[in-house]
Amino acid sequence: MGRSFKDWWATVPEDLRTKAKGNDDWDTYKPILNELNFVIVMLNHSGKSDMCPSGEELLSWVGNGEIDAMRQMKK
Repeated sequence: MGRSFKDWWATVPEDLRTKAKGNDDWDTYKPILNELNFVIVMLNHSGKSDMCPSGEELLSWVGNGEIDAMRQMKK
């Protein structure tokens, strides 16, 4: 099994983490796949593709609830 989302997220440069989150409050909402896609594209664009999660890791994070595929509103 690959890394957990939190393990991977800790390796992402701070400026990218801030840009990906925008005004999102990750204490209220889980990160969504679209936000991670932004980070993955930026890492690839800057020649740091080795820092990207594998497809297996992404599927695992969505499947086990570490991230949401789309925004889930809290009730």
